[in-house]
Amino acid sequence: MKAIKLFFQGLLVLGIFLTLVNLYGLTQNIRVDNFDNEYLRFPNDQPLPFEKSVTEVIKKANETDLEYAKRVTQVISQGVSHVSWLKFPADQFNQLIPIWENYFLYFMGKFSGIPEFERYHFANYERSLKRGIGICGDASMILSQLLDKQNIRNQILTFPGHVVVVAHFKNDDEYILDADFGVVIPYSVDEMVKNVDDTAKLYLDAGYKSWDFVFFQNAYRQEFASWNGVKHFITKKYYFEKIVYWLKWPLPFIMIVFSLWIIRKNATKESTI
Repeated sequence: MKAIKLFFQGLLVLGIFLTLVNLYGLTQNIRVDNFDNEYLRFPNDQPLPFEKSVTEVIKKANETDLEYAKRVTQVISQGVSHVSWLKFPADQFNQLIPIWENYFLYFMGKFSGIPEFERYHFANYERSLKRGIGICGDASMILSQLLDKQNIRNQILTFPGHVVVVAHFKNDDEYILDADFGVVIPYSVDEMVKNVDDTAKLYLDAGYKSWDFVFFQNAYRQEFASWNGVKHFITKKYYFEKIVYWLKWPLPFIMIVFSLWIIRKNATKESTI
């Protein structure tokens, strides 16, 4: 009986603690505004403020699907800072999700030993934009979800070392959209594979370096995989993230209410003995 009482008292304390952690999180910002050049892949790659990013990704009146896709590719590239993903401590830019943001993701990152949680890539595009950091996979997941919202058919393409999105428009037009680099490739997938040198040159034209040209020359000659959106791309993590963000508030509430009920019930029973 004493062990049971201690268990539910501990559960009550844990529920109160997690509730306080959640409340504290409401006062915090997951974005770390310390993007010095030493941390960045590209010089002066400061992300747009979150409020500006979420405003700019809204489709404008009279904007065609193609115009929107081209513009939002640039917005995402500007809204996500390209930190060197593996170079710095995981908590420096909140790649390890802070306990006050989501305690499930924090404990998974801290104790599971799974690299995907130790340096976490958000499935939800608003959370990625809010944190303001990412690599090609993050940028492509953001773009794919925004295109989905506008009913623009698209797939995520994964090449060795890089991820892009192919979008389909009227008259069977296809464009490859690289939201990581902010480059729009006006080719279908088949055309891009046949014109790798011309495709890679688009990165030079956009102001990137010769080594980027060489990288894309090599990357786009490799085999690629196609994914039907973020749910297909990271299925298990997509649904896990949805569940843990939904559960982070009701779980401690249930723990508190249930523990208090059991403790009170036991106290009543003891008083009648």
